[in-house]
Amino acid sequence: MNASCQCGAIKFKTPLPKPLAVYICHCDECRLQSGSAYGCSAIFPAFKLPGKELLSCYSRPTASGHLLNCYFCKSCGTRVIHSTPGKNVVSVKGGCIEGLDFKSARHIWCKRAMVPIPEGVERHEEEPDNENYAHDIEQSDMAQSDGGGSTKVGNGKGTGKGSSSSASGGFDLFDGMRG
Repeated sequence: MNASCQCGAIKFKTPLPKPLAVYICHCDECRLQSGSAYGCSAIFPAFKLPGKELLSCYSRPTASGHLLNCYFCKSCGTRVIHSTPGKNVVSVKGGCIEGLDFKSARHIWCKRAMVPIPEGVERHEEEPDNENYAHDIEQSDMAQSDGGGSTKVGNGKGTGKGSSSSASGGFDLFDGMRG
């Protein structure tokens, strides 16, 4: 799938033709980071982003005590991807992906929703039990070529609370989606 930031400086292809899962999160953190009523995340195996020099990273602690690395375009400020150290998957921000199918998206933190949740969709008042969705996130380490000038997102170390850098990490499925 093709993805990009708003200004087009960051462009990349996802490592799979469709995500492992799509989540629409209504928690306070996702509302704040998206500037909207909810955040949308498409889960993919960890991969490298091109244009390391074009990315910045804001790192913050999560409700579960992990570190969430939030990568964004230095030019337009669009959040592109989230990762958590030690995980083999990343969360690509849904609005950055061309043609993302939202029909099977799972709505989480619905008790905090500011907009009506559509009838018939999978919904959870908070986050679902991680055990129920382990199949979405259990991916083996994937060998990724650097391709020169790339930032690897997945399995790295973070930078600390509220820091900004180009550090990398993996994604804990719900860490960036908690109120």
